Amino acid sequence: MNAISSQINIPIARPEIGVEEQKAVLAVMQSGQLAQGSEVAHFEEEFARACGVKYAIAVSSGTTALHTALLAYGIGEGDEVITSSFSFIATANSILYTGARPVFVDIEPVTFNLDPALIEAAITPRTKAIMPVHLFGHPAPMYEIMDIAARHGLAIIEDACQAHLAEYNGRKVGSFGTGCFSFYPTKNMTSGEGGMLTTNEEQVAERARMFRAHGMRRRYYHEMLGYNYRMTDLHASIGRVQLQKLPGWNARRRENAAYLNGRLAELEAKVVTPMTRDNCTHAFHQYTVIVEESSPIKRDQLVTHLGEMGVGCGIYYPVPIHQQDVYLNLGYKTRLPVTEQAMGAVLSLPIYPSLTVEQLERIAGSVANLTR
Repeated sequence: MNAISSQINIPIARPEIGVEEQKAVLAVMQSGQLAQGSEVAHFEEEFARACGVKYAIAVSSGTTALHTALLAYGIGEGDEVITSSFSFIATANSILYTGARPVFVDIEPVTFNLDPALIEAAITPRTKAIMPVHLFGHPAPMYEIMDIAARHGLAIIEDACQAHLAEYNGRKVGSFGTGCFSFYPTKNMTSGEGGMLTTNEEQVAERARMFRAHGMRRRYYHEMLGYNYRMTDLHASIGRVQLQKLPGWNARRRENAAYLNGRLAELEAKVVTPMTRDNCTHAFHQYTVIVEESSPIKRDQLVTHLGEMGVGCGIYYPVPIHQQDVYLNLGYKTRLPVTEQAMGAVLSLPIYPSLTVEQLERIAGSVANLTR
């Protein structure tokens, strides 16, 4: 083992936590108001403003944001929600939680997002919503999805858990329907743990607030079955600081992506680098390449090689949702050829803001050395 291989010193992700976040947490601890207080309220106001929506409702995770959004639209037993299988399993599981059924539609090969040309054929009398996923930070084709939803009277619930402040035609994701965000530590911004629901619909916002707090509109008066999905002020204080830094961090991620695209092309690496559609602003939660069929090595061999070179990487996702055991046991026999091809070829490389030029060079060189 050489000197480099003994240390993974370029991890796949690295949370950016500074002194400002530490001071914010300490201030909350000293205040004695730890749960669902003023910090949460301020965070909601600031996040709503950042996304260009009227309302934001803070919750305990991205998963609970998705579940809460579905409940707020009254989706439940016997209903269907069209979504992507090429995502983290929480996307589809949140639908199952309500008693509804996920209906999987295949993806576009370039952006890995729902293919709008295939959505309409999947609509049935039981369909109540479309849940596009802005995967890896690239916005889904929202105008086409909105047109389909409008024609069929369907709700739109955006899984924007990987796409904080990404834009489609100059408009922030999470503002086209009801958006759901995650603040897990590996995301572009974090609150330690937490999530946010964004919407312009007053009734959806009101119902979401009740669902996150045991069905209460007024304290100790429970109007519906609810959950304990609340965010703490400790988490919100971190999120508020991170939100201020997020535009700069996202810009840096885009700069890093452009650098890697250029270097991998110059080095003639046999990978397809990520692209951004002209009408989109990519958040680059992940920098995901496709290992070409003409590459002299397989994707999994490249993973091993990168590890030996001290470069972290990740496969998102090695098994699509419709092929996970839990869904096979539910009787899913869906065939999604583009999704299934992508799962064997994708590989995500480090893209976080604090990467140095030297580290970016090492990432690009490590990929090119084995694939060209």
